[in-house]
Amino acid sequence: MLQQLNTTVQEYISDWLRSQQSIFYNRNITSTSVVHNMDSTTATSLLATILTVYLFYRLFSSLTSNSANSKPVKFTVPVPEAAQKHWKGKRLYPTSVYNSEEPNKIQCYCPATGQFLGSFPSMSVKDIDTLVSNATKAQLKWRNTTLEQRAQVLASLQEFILANQDKIARVACRDSGKTMLDASMGEILVTLEKLQWIIKHGPKTLKTSSRPGPTNFFMKWYKGAEVRYEPLGVVGALVSWNYPFHNLLGPIIAALFTGNAIVVKCSEQVVWSSEFFISTVKKCLEVCGHDPDLVQLCYCFPPTAEDDAANRFTSHPGLKHLTFIGSKPVAHHVLAAAAKSLTPVVVELGGKDAFLVLDSAKNLPALCSIIMRGTFQSSGQNCIGIERVIVSNQNYDEIVSILDKRVGQLRLGSDIDHLEDVDMGAMISDNRFEELEKMVSSAVEQGARLLHGGSRYNHPNYPQGHYFQPTLLVDVTPDMDIAQNEVFGPVLTVMRAKNTEDCVRIANSAPFGLGGSIFGNDYNECNDVAGRLTTGNVAINDFATFYVCQLPFGGLNGSGYGKFGGEEGLLGLCNAKSVCFDKLPFVSTQIPKPLDYPIRSNRKAWEFVKSFNTGGYTLSTWQRIKSLLSLAKNAN
Repeated sequence: MLQQLNTTVQEYISDWLRSQQSIFYNRNITSTSVVHNMDSTTATSLLATILTVYLFYRLFSSLTSNSANSKPVKFTVPVPEAAQKHWKGKRLYPTSVYNSEEPNKIQCYCPATGQFLGSFPSMSVKDIDTLVSNATKAQLKWRNTTLEQRAQVLASLQEFILANQDKIARVACRDSGKTMLDASMGEILVTLEKLQWIIKHGPKTLKTSSRPGPTNFFMKWYKGAEVRYEPLGVVGALVSWNYPFHNLLGPIIAALFTGNAIVVKCSEQVVWSSEFFISTVKKCLEVCGHDPDLVQLCYCFPPTAEDDAANRFTSHPGLKHLTFIGSKPVAHHVLAAAAKSLTPVVVELGGKDAFLVLDSAKNLPALCSIIMRGTFQSSGQNCIGIERVIVSNQNYDEIVSILDKRVGQLRLGSDIDHLEDVDMGAMISDNRFEELEKMVSSAVEQGARLLHGGSRYNHPNYPQGHYFQPTLLVDVTPDMDIAQNEVFGPVLTVMRAKNTEDCVRIANSAPFGLGGSIFGNDYNECNDVAGRLTTGNVAINDFATFYVCQLPFGGLNGSGYGKFGGEEGLLGLCNAKSVCFDKLPFVSTQIPKPLDYPIRSNRKAWEFVKSFNTGGYTLSTWQRIKSLLSLAKNAN
């Protein structure tokens, strides 16, 4: 028994020491040497202390929390037929969201197989007005709910997701073409983390913030100040298709917890899955006793001269805030429309994220596994995916050699029905295949080496599917088009740098600034590089975990502006109402006689205010005394 306790404590402390990387880098101290010198008695005592503190914490938490309101409510939602295993749907050819026979309907299909999923009418201006109106009415009551009631909705949703992971992943895969594994990691895991993080830390974030108040010597004694975070009303979000579940749920979760209603506009590429996911949230609200109209789904074709519904959404005066996730060209239209109603917009436009491998980096095979996952997950359709692998000269050849062997082994296909083992799924459509092929061929013409892929792939089992070969392109230089523009596809681009300084130079050479990763065994060097990257997010010796950590997410330059996620994301959906008050009930602000209208003497009034300013802000005690005398002299 003592030996088991000793082992448990050793593992606990080892994990803690590993988390304190900055302390142990370049020192002759290891977590192993610390914990294995601990005897069983010491280990038992330490574990007992830890357990005691933990039990007291849990007891205190249970006594101070309202468990009745936050207890999850179980519910079920019918799953679409197309989300069943081994579903046999008719295949479209050609595959497109547009159907000439039904021009006003959005045609949905599976990008991996070409199977038809359904058609949905593109919404009109009138439809969008109705969505906003319904959400506005529902929000009037919702804004007055407690944080415990809102947390119960999130907890119920979390329980549903945990119990229905297979179904949710299959729905997401049918509509996006990704693999089930990619859906589990990129859709479900991050959504569960967001839910649990907000349930746990959201109340503290939205708690009224006490502020210092004025520094004026005469006012600071009796004036108090605070900031209250209140709902904006109805907010909107325009989300991209690459993560149809997570991108849709993310803004909904944040909006509901902050007391807002929300209208989400999904991409026309993923209407089918978005309808199901929205129905899940609506059912969750309903079983928790709240109005399902708090959440609304909008979908329509891009704006044309004949149909301006999309612009109506982004310029709607009923929306008090917008979150946009998409491309730079579309962002220009969104911002122009939002300017008409002066609606604030958070803009996330993707990036050209760099993965820096410094000379001090170790365990290159494991590092290459991270590169592979960060590049090819969701077929490279990831705004914080690895777009440029920048390797300092010492490790360059070995990195290229390892990747060369592994990229060629990747298998394409669809595992939605678990019929085959695959590594990478389909892309959302084939409308960028020609552009991707041109970017690769142009780089080769300029001196890059194409080791694998580089073109579209006609899958023998899914000829209607949108597949692009996993591509490995090395010896890429910053002047090449593929190094400056977002690929958003399964292309692994490797660039050689002379040293750490050159790694930073190359990383900052692209006109984007969303995220980046730095790998090296010298923490001080990595930390220094993190401070020199022009990005909104950085992971040291990891990839994209800043997103899982629920830190504020957003970029610079061509990657947009503003933040969503974390504390800043929640506060951005609130009206930060500033409130000042009297701390002492018997002291309040009065208009002094020299300043009362009509002014009896401008000379006395001037001397009074001048003395008030001097006495309120001077650092000299003598000056303050003289000011007090002057105030008394000019008070009448």
